[in-house]
Amino acid sequence: MARLLGPTDIRHLAQALDTAPHKKWGQNFVVDAGTVRRIARLSGVGAGDHVVEVGPGLGSLTLALLETGADVTAVEIDPVLAGALPATVAERAPEEAARFTCLPADALRIGAADLPDPPTALVANLPYNVSVPVILHFLETFPSLERVLVMVQAEVADRLAAPHGSRTYGVPSAKAAWYCAVRRAGDVGRAVFWPVPRVDSALVLMERREPPATTASRAEVFAVVDAAFSQRRKALRGALSTLAGSPAAAEAALRGAGIEPLTRGEQLTIVDFARIAESLASGRLDQ
Repeated sequence: MARLLGPTDIRHLAQALDTAPHKKWGQNFVVDAGTVRRIARLSGVGAGDHVVEVGPGLGSLTLALLETGADVTAVEIDPVLAGALPATVAERAPEEAARFTCLPADALRIGAADLPDPPTALVANLPYNVSVPVILHFLETFPSLERVLVMVQAEVADRLAAPHGSRTYGVPSAKAAWYCAVRRAGDVGRAVFWPVPRVDSALVLMERREPPATTASRAEVFAVVDAAFSQRRKALRGALSTLAGSPAAAEAALRGAGIEPLTRGEQLTIVDFARIAESLASGRLDQ
């Protein structure tokens, strides 16, 4: 078993590195061993999995993930933390160190060639300021990802897991639904972090599924999603007018998809957005 990090360990490590959590990278370190073991357990990863962890910080969750038997690649943008993490793993989990890789990089720029093997899971305490872009980037870039378990700001968790028709349903919800079945997997108290954040956190579990059957591309569907929510209060006839070329063209595309033009974006599923994208493309071909 790895020797997990507690509050005193975290502060001693930070002091030895002459560092502290940086706001510019959205760093809040988890200092509770029970929390990281809970995340590792809920992720369902184990031997045979290749887990990518974004923003490992000082290694709290990293050590818990290595305990599961999974291979772990940690992607860390902070050069000081990236440089120190291999030594922490070697010291506190020597039997697991061979299954660990540290990649000093920006997670939003990671591609398939950067990782030693195709990842099967993304498990991370994500910086709040980039959480949704990181999730969507990894789902798009790595089709091998079977599941995602991330700790994010509670408000972001609600948006990702929101069903259509709810007030919190929007761009993150619809785009996540293209790739995955999404659900909230639990709350996380503020006291487990250093520094203590001013917002609540939550866990989101995303399990890969096939995207909607459609002749439209992902990019075409996402363009419709973006346009539909660019002005939330507008009916789709108006919201899609720029994308379609005119309000009349938007109305024709919506009717072609079997959707009432005065409907609003939050009422639609990702399947509905795909039908609209198909109808838009068909209308352009007919012109």
